[in-house]
Amino acid sequence: MTVLITGAGGQVGRALLSTAPATLQVSGVSHRELDIGDAKAVSEYFRLHSPDVVINAAAYTAVDRAESEPDLALRVNGEGARNLAAAARDSGARLVHISTDFVFDGAGSMPYRPDAPTGPLSVYGVTKLAGEKAVLEVLPERSVIVRTAWVYAADGTNFVRTMLRVMNANRAVRVVADQVGTPTAARGLAETLWKIVAQPQIAGIHHWTDAGVASWYDFAVAIAEEGVSLGLVPADVTVAPIATVDYPTPARRPSYSVLDKSSLTSLGLVPVHWRARLRSVLGEMQRG
Repeated sequence: MTVLITGAGGQVGRALLSTAPATLQVSGVSHRELDIGDAKAVSEYFRLHSPDVVINAAAYTAVDRAESEPDLALRVNGEGARNLAAAARDSGARLVHISTDFVFDGAGSMPYRPDAPTGPLSVYGVTKLAGEKAVLEVLPERSVIVRTAWVYAADGTNFVRTMLRVMNANRAVRVVADQVGTPTAARGLAETLWKIVAQPQIAGIHHWTDAGVASWYDFAVAIAEEGVSLGLVPADVTVAPIATVDYPTPARRPSYSVLDKSSLTSLGLVPVHWRARLRSVLGEMQRG
């Protein structure tokens, strides 16, 4: 089986490449190598390479910048997903498409099921939802949409690396405490995506994050505690909780975006608690 990973230069793309099963023929393309917003380029790539499965890890993920670049965000997140689905349809491939908790408005108080009503608050969320709809419209029987949340890794640009940098520079951080979700290590997400690839009967929309629930403040406290124990941050670092209104951003975030993973856990997939995953990622960073 041949598998194409788009967005191979990103956190999830790199994690997919590093965890790929040896039994598969896996190739990855970055944005420079394949602009998924270019329908002709996508069609030509599929014509030349004929992948059996495509994992779309390509996305415009600059949530705040998307508010001022809606057309670019839509080109990647919406039209890019449509282009991949159309090429997969024409070539007989299966598409595994990664989406986000930002398709929800965060007004709920129970984990969101895959069939829960959507209501994105930001341009990023709107464009990711547009991508989901395009995939389901164009390739309904051979597509899987996996929504995830709060993704981070030992490399790249993410909350964990930002916190470590600020903690070392200032020895103090102020972090929003009234937005709740689940941190998700890119490696754990990648491992689950490979299990989905191995089960062709899986289709439709599903959710996957690490186990557990946390606020951004909880996440930052854990980063500090684990970071101190590993020597990654000073022992006297402090983390203070603040409200969303005290940290205004161009894009609105859902205040509650915990995802219900039962459609996949019922198939035997088992999430690892986010704190254990965090410890593992920070250990990787400590080792260089």
